Amino acid sequence: MAPPNRRTASITRNTNETKIQLSLSLDGGPLDLLPPAAEFQNHGSEDETAGEPPEAQVTKTHASQITASQHVWIWTGIGFLDHMLHAWAKHAGWSLRIRCRGDLAIDDHHTTEDTFLALGTAFTTALGPRTGLARFGYAYAPLDEALARAVLDISSRPFFVGDFGFKGSMMGNLNTQMIHHGLGSWAQNAGVTLHVDVLKGDNDHHRAESAFKALAVACRMACERVLGREGEVVSTKGVL
Repeated sequence: MAPPNRRTASITRNTNETKIQLSLSLDGGPLDLLPPAAEFQNHGSEDETAGEPPEAQVTKTHASQITASQHVWIWTGIGFLDHMLHAWAKHAGWSLRIRCRGDLAIDDHHTTEDTFLALGTAFTTALGPRTGLARFGYAYAPLDEALARAVLDISSRPFFVGDFGFKGSMMGNLNTQMIHHGLGSWAQNAGVTLHVDVLKGDNDHHRAESAFKALAVACRMACERVLGREGEVVSTKGVL
């Protein structure tokens, strides 16, 4: 039997505040480089501290990992956000390419929000008809002393509840408030119900990373295609 087609999507999202290119494969595998765009012409530096995405997407960055099963290359200009998106993609089994130029001279809000919105749109586009899926996913993930739980329903009823218990206001150059807001934005555009709770942890970095790893495993479970359920809607309503 031939393997099922990979579920992929490519998104361009341009506003007055951010310019985003994104490609996603829910099933991993190779991804083409993001296409050339005037918004991402190199501005004279490939230094990560300069805040500009390297023009050459083969340049290794702090959030890139190319293997036989996955292509991950992420650059938003917010290092800690890149780190969380990298962990999410890696443990969900996704291949993911993102580059963003945002108005970071103001703050991290628009860049974070719009990146999550674009990723939510890509997720629901790649998923396609919501049939034949496991639908529900759940996972616990530890990181040293921290422990997080994520529960996901591909419900077409967008809703997000999160409890992270961060002790500080910033992680690197990312405001901790933006993790809650970003995941809520993703759930809205992805059309999912999502609960994420960090159950324990002393270190904010560990609390955040355990949350994204738990979310990743829950996504992988919920998106699984169930043999024998092809074309079936997993709902008593008959529609999702």
